[in-house]
Amino acid sequence: MNLSIIVTSYKNPDLLKVCLNSIRESLGNFEYELIVADSETEERTELMMREDFPDVKFFPFEKNVGFQALLKKGIEESEGEHLLLLNGDIIVTPGSVEALYGYLVQNPSVGIVGPKLLNFNNTLQHSCFRFYEPMTIVYRRTLLGKLGFAKKHLDWFLMKDRDHEKILEADWLMGSALMVSRKALEKVGLMDPRFFMYMEDVDWCRRFWENGYKVVFYPNSSMHHYHGKVSGKKGVVHSLLLNKYTWIHIISAIRYFNKYRNKPLPRSN
Repeated sequence: MNLSIIVTSYKNPDLLKVCLNSIRESLGNFEYELIVADSETEERTELMMREDFPDVKFFPFEKNVGFQALLKKGIEESEGEHLLLLNGDIIVTPGSVEALYGYLVQNPSVGIVGPKLLNFNNTLQHSCFRFYEPMTIVYRRTLLGKLGFAKKHLDWFLMKDRDHEKILEADWLMGSALMVSRKALEKVGLMDPRFFMYMEDVDWCRRFWENGYKVVFYPNSSMHHYHGKVSGKKGVVHSLLLNKYTWIHIISAIRYFNKYRNKPLPRSN
């Protein structure tokens, strides 16, 4: 088996259905297996998977086990030499998967490759980044990010000084759509279970770099991503004191910075 496609989902069967149909329609005769791991599975999702996607390997979870746990299950159940990891809110476009696959096969020094992600109005959705600094979290999650010095920092973090129509080596890629080789994965290991939500993709990409594999943004492949920000919308006080997702992000960031305390960055971009 050349390719396993692992889709992770959480309480959104309508988007999941669109995602799975987009995979079927775009890939045609390309050989692959399709696996879905779903958190806090609802009856409607189980019914949909049983009736509309009986050929898909489906692994429901009663509780919200987190992104990395869903990926772990999907990877453990997969057989492909390469793995495409997708959130259930990704819409695959024709040719996008084959383009990622071809690039990864032809470039064995690359451990992770990700497509260009687009909003549904076809504008760029930033998905390749430089490594976090502690203040990056604060600027991204509060209205402080609107201040001039913070905007400059966030532009640097989002790699806005680089041409996103060209292939780029990035510190890390958004975990919503990633393709990895099993050979690299076996050396690097799975995502760190200490990160329930947020920072798991940052940590994973850093470990790929530390193990000698490149992380690459590949704009010759593009997919649509329905991405809604769940924190940082109601001002500094609300974001820092009341929004649970901000606190989850902060806690994950503390774990990340503690993990790499006094350790040099594996690269500088």
